[in-house]
Amino acid sequence: MTSELSTAECTLSDGRTLSYAIGGDPQGNPVIVHHGTPGSRLFAAVCSDAAARNDIQLVVPDRPGYGRSTSPPHDWTWNDWQDDLHELLDAESIDRVPFVGFSGGGPFALAAATADRTSQIGLVSTVVPPAENKLTTLSRVPFALRILFRLSKSIARVRGPDAVVQQYTDRSVSDPVRTAVADDFHEGVRQGEDAVMRETRMFADSSFDSVRSDIPVRAWHGVQDENTPLSPVETFLEDTHGTLISRDSDHLGTLLDCRQDVLEWVTDYSSN
Repeated sequence: MTSELSTAECTLSDGRTLSYAIGGDPQGNPVIVHHGTPGSRLFAAVCSDAAARNDIQLVVPDRPGYGRSTSPPHDWTWNDWQDDLHELLDAESIDRVPFVGFSGGGPFALAAATADRTSQIGLVSTVVPPAENKLTTLSRVPFALRILFRLSKSIARVRGPDAVVQQYTDRSVSDPVRTAVADDFHEGVRQGEDAVMRETRMFADSSFDSVRSDIPVRAWHGVQDENTPLSPVETFLEDTHGTLISRDSDHLGTLLDCRQDVLEWVTDYSSN
């Protein structure tokens, strides 16, 4: 991963700041990428070189409360993300663009999509609400979830990037990937745990029912993914007539295996 990232900001209509990274090919066709939970705009580093090879400009925003983006109002939900993101599109003079969502970014990619602004949606290792896993179970005991993430941050500081990577995959990864994943995690929680707690509660308690049938959806998901199980994704795609591409891999492993395919799909589809 050698492509450099730049950081930009836009001021939203309510005065909040939305920060985002731009990577890949600065002159390429834009693709909006939604980071995981927790995560940040620095997630762009994981896919930046693949984007550059496909003449794609990655635009990866810090969702509210992550990285350098202002925390949202108390009653903010993923449905409000559509308004925030569309203001970013206006700021970058982007009319219509593909969305990609990884892990916890998947529901936000779906929530923000409208047929007039979104050409298609690619999902990788996505969460499907209402989700049932260790984190969503802990979200019902907020103090326990907060302690878990504080402990995770402390362990990551002591043990380094491997402690972060091992939360998402059992495989060995390259040094650049290890660094990028760790940087993304640390930047994601730089403001504390409120954003990840808010999103995890959304995943546990909310259902998702606002997917538009006129936007093509394709998902890449690993059969060994213990972070976000495959079965809910299969049901979701059956209901929405989306396409599933399953891989014999785990959570982060699926992204590393498929990032080139995902970007090629959004490129090829958009050009038709």
